[in-house]
Amino acid sequence: MLMNHGVTLLRVERARKRLYQVQKKYGFLTHPKVLEESRKLDDLLNQYQICRSKF
Repeated sequence: MLMNHGVTLLRVERARKRLYQVQKKYGFLTHPKVLEESRKLDDLLNQYQICRSKF
């Protein structure tokens, strides 16, 4: 689902903060929860890139 780029950017920032929190909690970049949050951030970054390319 594509959203406008402002909303997507806010979601990217929230996901980035969440990734930092999870990484700090679990301490390992290879921990499954850290990887899951990283994938979520990657998906949002891809959505943001698609939104930007339409302008």
